Amino acid sequence: MEAIKRNNVQVMGKGTTPMLFVHGYGCDQNMWRYITPAFQEDYRLVLFDHIGFGNSDTSTYTKERYDSLQAYAADVLEICRELNLEDVIFVGHSVSAMIGTLAAIQEPERFSKLILISPSPSFINEGDYVGGFSREAIQGLLDSLDSDYLGWSNTIAPVIMGNPERPELGQELTQSFCKSDLDIARDFAHITFLSDNREDLPRVQTETLILQCSDDVIAPLTVGEYTHDHIAGSTLVVLKATGHCPNLSAPEETVAAMKSFLKK
Repeated sequence: MEAIKRNNVQVMGKGTTPMLFVHGYGCDQNMWRYITPAFQEDYRLVLFDHIGFGNSDTSTYTKERYDSLQAYAADVLEICRELNLEDVIFVGHSVSAMIGTLAAIQEPERFSKLILISPSPSFINEGDYVGGFSREAIQGLLDSLDSDYLGWSNTIAPVIMGNPERPELGQELTQSFCKSDLDIARDFAHITFLSDNREDLPRVQTETLILQCSDDVIAPLTVGEYTHDHIAGSTLVVLKATGHCPNLSAPEETVAAMKSFLKK
């Protein structure tokens, strides 16, 4: 049970259908605490921490192994195998939305539904594609992160969270960033912000819900629309919520959209 230990896997809930919750960059499974209570009665909830975050075991980490989002998708599949999870409802936030699509492409029979919250197949503008950032802006962001991760975290986390009228949310995300393993967080940031998974989207066979915030500087509306257009049969819901983390800033609206999708 290597993955269960490595990724600090926690299982709860009274149901049998598995829902696998996967947190975004710089976060941990605690970021789902406002979402999971709504599903505990009816589902088997599985939460974990990506290596380097939360209470994961970093002893097996190597940069050579974790050199792409595919490596993180492999962790997802390893957890599913160790727990014998089938017909999984995958719930992924931010970069983990793409990790989930990669896992579902590799083993489509294992997943029944994908719920992608604030996904982005690529953060970098290219041609007609508007990812939200120029390549120069992304490189500048990574250079700042490499030179002063803690300072970068204090600056960028409130921007990612949005909702400036609720500073406690930005403070929570900042604290989460700062608790991460610094070296792994740097490596994962480069993978997160430089990955381009646009060509993978048409390969998704799993029924998919895309939850897009109405104002998100990290993944603007154009990104949600692009993802929807390139995953056949997907459903796009634009939330009234703003920022990049509706699981924290607007949990009731997020839960309502998820439940509506799951009833279909």
